[in-house]
Amino acid sequence: MERFVDDLRQSYPNAVVHVECLPAREARFGQLDPPLPSALGSFLDDRGWTLYAHQAETIRRVRDGRHVLVTTPTASGKTLGFNLAVLEGLLESPNATALYLYPLKALTQDQQSTLAEMDDALKHDLKPRIYDGDTPQGQRARIRENSRIVLTNPHALHQYLPWHHKWRRFFKNLKYVVIDEAHAYRGMFGSNVALLIRRLRRIAARFGAEPQFILSSATMANPREHSHTLLGVDDVAVVSDDGAPSGEKTMVFWNTQGRPGHSVHRQTSDLLAKSVESGFQTLCFTVSRRMAELIARWTQEQTDLDGTITAYRAGYTPEERRAIEQALKSGELRGVASTNALELGIDVGSLDAVLIAGFPGTILSTWQMAGRAGRGPQASLVALLGFENPLDQYYMSHPDVFFAKPHEHAIVDPQNPHVLLGHVMCAAAELPLSTERDAAFFGEGFPSAIKALQRQNLIQKTPMGHVYRGTSRPVETVALDRLSEHSVQVIADGELLETLELRRACEEAHPGAVFLHRGETFVIESLDLDTGIAHASRQDVDFYTDTLRQTDLSVRRELDHWRRAWGTLHVGEVQASEQVIGYRTRQYDRTVGLHGLDLPEQTFETVALWFTLPDGLRQRVEQAGHDWAGGLHAAEHALIAMTPVYAMCDRWDVGGLSTPLHPDTGASTVFIYDGHPGGVGIAEKTADLFYELAQTTHELIRDCDCDEGCPSCIYSPKCGNNNETLDKAAALMILQVLAAVDA
Repeated sequence: MERFVDDLRQSYPNAVVHVECLPAREARFGQLDPPLPSALGSFLDDRGWTLYAHQAETIRRVRDGRHVLVTTPTASGKTLGFNLAVLEGLLESPNATALYLYPLKALTQDQQSTLAEMDDALKHDLKPRIYDGDTPQGQRARIRENSRIVLTNPHALHQYLPWHHKWRRFFKNLKYVVIDEAHAYRGMFGSNVALLIRRLRRIAARFGAEPQFILSSATMANPREHSHTLLGVDDVAVVSDDGAPSGEKTMVFWNTQGRPGHSVHRQTSDLLAKSVESGFQTLCFTVSRRMAELIARWTQEQTDLDGTITAYRAGYTPEERRAIEQALKSGELRGVASTNALELGIDVGSLDAVLIAGFPGTILSTWQMAGRAGRGPQASLVALLGFENPLDQYYMSHPDVFFAKPHEHAIVDPQNPHVLLGHVMCAAAELPLSTERDAAFFGEGFPSAIKALQRQNLIQKTPMGHVYRGTSRPVETVALDRLSEHSVQVIADGELLETLELRRACEEAHPGAVFLHRGETFVIESLDLDTGIAHASRQDVDFYTDTLRQTDLSVRRELDHWRRAWGTLHVGEVQASEQVIGYRTRQYDRTVGLHGLDLPEQTFETVALWFTLPDGLRQRVEQAGHDWAGGLHAAEHALIAMTPVYAMCDRWDVGGLSTPLHPDTGASTVFIYDGHPGGVGIAEKTADLFYELAQTTHELIRDCDCDEGCPSCIYSPKCGNNNETLDKAAALMILQVLAAVDA
């Protein structure tokens, strides 16, 4: 591995910008008093396993009756720790049950196998079973009546909660709820899941149960805050002291901009081929399903290892995915190009190397992916390939920040009025609502939601409480991963490819858009918003598209503000109006065509932070010969690009607007707004950390080698003005002022 890294450094000196060696760490073990029941102790002894410190601490906290969040790195043995805690409780209470929630079906299958193996060894007939949309109808009643461990996903639980009377035995005895990969529940999806969990707690209470929650998560900056917001409970014990061993890990930062003339994806396939040919079993994470397929194909063409390199992505059948997972585990496969479908805890054994093609958006995800290589004492290699965008280039220029920085904050807002309204409606259909009793579950927005639903004649007050009176099932209209009731069906050759909410359809299914589905490319021929149909044709193209948007904002209500030496920082409610006005055709990272579109404007209420700047600063910038409006515009782009450094979100979750004079503020203003109707907490968290955000953004622009701005610092792929009127020097002056005062 050392020779391999040395060869990379010598052969590609401009691409290999940093190498970090993370030393091996020895295991630290823990003791339990009293010890585990004999059946569980024998299970560990038979496999030669000893509890690590954090596994023992997890079991102790669960024994104490606390809700628990275990937040340690990938491959540290979190699953074994909470499984032992749950199984101990189920063995001691013969009727007790446990519900396991996973964000992905593939992860559910993987963990069911683990629990089934433990159940067989214990001979206690706990019958761990999966219950979701793929479960045959003939097996469902038996699972509800007999299984003491049920594994499912939030989408399935959302559908089954109204049928809680069929689950009476299970809910009455519900002792534990395990939520794995809890960091995956953030943003709009996380806000919906937070309210789904409150509905689950409410139904469990109806049957006399008050389950303990056990959460498992990758390392994050706000574990206690996130678990409290996700669950709606206060007493959560955080277990974060990792006792698992780890081998030496070498991390290579590879800047694709150091090899001009070589596309970023070709560089990725070259590096994958080189790694596999050097004898390293390698997993390569790619940016899309299409790139997973292409990189696997290109790598196969470059090597003599026929049949040992493949792609892995969503869209494959469960059988295909499990076959690939097993072939990785056995060593039969030497290289796999995957989307982030393999980021979460699916067991694929111990790999030698991981390549991460493009910064995945968060430090947390980067370490999740990196943790796929080198389990236990095994040495491993991780290469992070930086693409031509601000976030990637910031870490390529500041690798020390990457290794020193705490992970991002996970953001969830269950008080989003749009989200809350839907789940209160679902709750009314499940059990009559009590304005006094149920406020404890649904929070301060609950009374307003009740009134709004009454005005719409969707709930009715009765002697038993407020009950649902609508004509359709609420769970069919309330989606966990989107808000809009207006949707568009994408159809090709009479086959339904996907259903998109209206805003996303304007972004991804406009005429001329390249649409990806199950690794295949389609081109959208037409979009009819009246009928809600987009027609697509299957075409194998070597380009992709992204949209140009025009944005307008009006301030509805200020929620808070902070005066600074440079001006004022605000947080408040705004009305955002967005319109897709065109799209770009791109090959790799080059724009090869611009096209106009005529699509309707989308208007929604959300939350924003904004800051106003004084005329004195404008005068200084203009006296220096720079463009004030261009500086505001460039600063806006860069601030949005760096927002994911602090809030666990994608840059596409955030919108922005800059203007030398906004009618609602009467001053030069830059807005950063939450791209989800009602907001999910991104703007508020960014305001809390605004000084750090301004510092980081200033460093990004200052340290970029370009003269007048480029895609690595101030250009935005979604700029409605096609990145016109940007002034890097003016942005530097503005950001230097913003970053100079910590107040």
